[in-house]
Amino acid sequence: MNPPHEKPTPKPRLRRRLFLRLLLYGTPLAVAAEARWLEPRWLKTRKLRLATGRPSHRFVHFTDLHHKGDGEYLDKVVRTINAQSAEFVCFTGDLVEDAEFLDGALAGLQRIRAPLYGVPGNHDYWSGADFGVIAEAFERTGGRWLLDERVRAAGRVEIVGFTCRRPPAFEATDAAKQVALFHYPAWVERLGDARFDLALAGHSHGGQVRVPFYGPLITPFGVGQYDLGLFQTRNGPLYVGAGVGWFYVNLRFNCRPEIVVVEM
Repeated sequence: MNPPHEKPTPKPRLRRRLFLRLLLYGTPLAVAAEARWLEPRWLKTRKLRLATGRPSHRFVHFTDLHHKGDGEYLDKVVRTINAQSAEFVCFTGDLVEDAEFLDGALAGLQRIRAPLYGVPGNHDYWSGADFGVIAEAFERTGGRWLLDERVRAAGRVEIVGFTCRRPPAFEATDAAKQVALFHYPAWVERLGDARFDLALAGHSHGGQVRVPFYGPLITPFGVGQYDLGLFQTRNGPLYVGAGVGWFYVNLRFNCRPEIVVVEM
């Protein structure tokens, strides 16, 4: 028995019940808070090394900016890109969802200290963004806005940019490395016999919300099995980025926004 006037010691079973109750109710709240207020701006840098020896080229890939006027976050993206000392930078679509934010997006991206090469995404078309203005902005960085075009970058690297609006046309060249840019990941299955050293895509946002051991809850059209990360395809390696912005709802869980540093 407990001495007089002394409170009974809580039973271990009650403690366990309290712990389980806190875990049951607290975990969903913690996950929701992280998904809403932490991960959408928790930018990470991922390294993709494709070279077996010393790499001959180093460049950055990012995608799906979906700029909505958040200049502070755009500055963070640009600073992170500039910190990589890349030879050039590749962008695979969706600058904005609304053309009213285009000027702000381009003003920020022109502070990238490397040639910027990019292709449009579906929202760039749907927003009615002026592709001529975009092209001028990319050219001021020393790069190009590629509409089913190819261009040389960093010596003998050839960048081929597809719009995903017409059947892809491809011809082999004497380029040492060939990098393909397109918005929809599933487009890799339309490339026929063309083979690239690397293809880069976006659009999926990685699903934005990824359940451990399951994957994305939902992905948009044009993604197929290529939801996030590196895939080996008959046309060469394909990397699908998680994007830096968000679409529809400002939520991310287990899928942080990213820029990718490629060494090949």
